Amino acid sequence: MEDATEPLLLPGRPSPMLNQRPNRRSAFKGIDLQGVKKRGQGLRTWIRIDKSSGNTQTLLLDKFTMMRRCDLPARDLRLLDPLFVYPSTILGREKAIVVNLEQIRCIITSEEVFLLHSLDEYVQKYVMELERRLKTGRDGEDGIGGVEGPSTDFLEFLPFEFRALEVALEAACSILDAEAAELEIEAYPLLDELSTKINTTNLEGARKLKSRLVSLTRRVQKVRDEIEQLMNDDGDMAEMYLTGKKGKFETSSCDQNLEVSNKIYFDQFESKANSAPVSPVSSPPDCTMRNFEKSMSFARSRHGSARSSYASSDSENISELEMLLEAYFVLIDNTLNKLTSLKEYIDDTEDFINIKLDNIRNQLIQFELILTTLTLVVAIFGVIAGIFGMNFIVPFFENPSGFKSVLIISGISGTFIFLFFLLFYKHKGLMSL
Repeated sequence: MEDATEPLLLPGRPSPMLNQRPNRRSAFKGIDLQGVKKRGQGLRTWIRIDKSSGNTQTLLLDKFTMMRRCDLPARDLRLLDPLFVYPSTILGREKAIVVNLEQIRCIITSEEVFLLHSLDEYVQKYVMELERRLKTGRDGEDGIGGVEGPSTDFLEFLPFEFRALEVALEAACSILDAEAAELEIEAYPLLDELSTKINTTNLEGARKLKSRLVSLTRRVQKVRDEIEQLMNDDGDMAEMYLTGKKGKFETSSCDQNLEVSNKIYFDQFESKANSAPVSPVSSPPDCTMRNFEKSMSFARSRHGSARSSYASSDSENISELEMLLEAYFVLIDNTLNKLTSLKEYIDDTEDFINIKLDNIRNQLIQFELILTTLTLVVAIFGVIAGIFGMNFIVPFFENPSGFKSVLIISGISGTFIFLFFLLFYKHKGLMSL
């Protein structure tokens, strides 16, 4: 018997279509992940204004760089994002002041200002005004947009952050005051014309005018409330005094360095005193110790006087900031009073229009009442004509003067009935005759 052996059949490889796993990368194919990441970083163009020289510099910085440089959280930078609409806000942080006042969106530190770049004219005026004041060392007379702020003598010795904040408040007040003045110029002629001539065009113009007034009033009220909130909270005003906080931080770091150096020096002095042999000719260690303590007491007194000077300057600058905020509070309150007066004028015009329309409606009702009465009188003639139109033999119909008699009697009766209704309407006060 022939031993025939057949080769063993190995199991074939599974089909690649059966065990094919979905490629997760294919889901993101065609998407520019690098571009999405760059857009998420929030690259913005900032205008940097230096404190010492007053020069401006345009920088392209992302959100994380600004967060590290100004020590701010991401939610504060979100307030300055032009893609979002946030109300006016002034926030005092540890190392910066975040300002969002109308078109002025900036970060103020003790050494520089970062202003979000914009082509708005008031942003350019803010940069020019702050640069001019820093270079000349004194404030202008008219300010931005002709808005008169505090006096020059008062603002001359303010810290850098307060002067930058003052220019931002001046710009915001000038923006709102200019819009309020423009709204007044458009409003009063339109309302006067609407009072004399009520039509669809004038009513539509008044509706748009009122919507603009409500929006502007809300913005002015928000700025006013923000300034008032800062004035009523000493803690917020103290938080905005960045120069004082910087001085305190430097003083505390100097005190810590002084304590460390004193401890090291004292330890070295003790080790030398214990290791050195005692000689009757050498100077006693008490003299050296007294000199060391004298120098240390002088250094402590110097740092204590610096600390007290910073404390006194804090209270002075907080009071100066309060006076500064109070000055612009008066300006923004004046703008709010203008808008309030304009709103009252619009309300008075609406009341006048409603009264006028009610009067016209009453006249139409009276005219309709007269027409209804005349219809009743004419209906009497129709009843008489219907009676005489019946097919009955009546001797009065054969009289040649009968037709004239019927017309005369019907006319007199209708006139009498009409006058009776008119007197009745007048007696009841339904119609003024």
